[in-house]
Amino acid sequence: MTFFELVDIAPYSWSAIGSAAFCGALIGMERQLRGKPVGIRTSVLIILGTYLFLATAFMLHGDVIDHSRVVGQIITGIGFLGAGVMLAKDGAVVGVTSAATIWVLASIGVVIATDNLLAAIKLSILVVGILYGVDVLEAKFKSLGRGVHAQVKRYSKLYYKKR
Repeated sequence: MTFFELVDIAPYSWSAIGSAAFCGALIGMERQLRGKPVGIRTSVLIILGTYLFLATAFMLHGDVIDHSRVVGQIITGIGFLGAGVMLAKDGAVVGVTSAATIWVLASIGVVIATDNLLAAIKLSILVVGILYGVDVLEAKFKSLGRGVHAQVKRYSKLYYKKR
């Protein structure tokens, strides 16, 4: 057996797997460096898993195969995963951004499975820009951090310090 036969993963694509790892690492790095849930490992695995499920579904043949049902089931499963990172405390719900990040990670996996690798990378950069950029804006403009956002920030700081 040659080296190339050994590393061949056909019908899957190394470029798609590399894109999944890169996109997940990019978004996960932002979360991990700032001490938020859903770090590098989780982000890479969510995108990679979504890609593998959908790419496998694309390979199935027959009259009863409906790829949109696979996407729907992925969305449902990711919803449960996202719900697991949210907490309610004193009327404030924390972890919503992490849950939304999980949802977007899965959608990037779908984009990769449809062979739109460059779009997935661009979208990952946009996600990092949103996650980081909104925090910068909140720090600069105090009016963006009022109300429930201030309560959530206080609770988040206390919760994540305990961990």
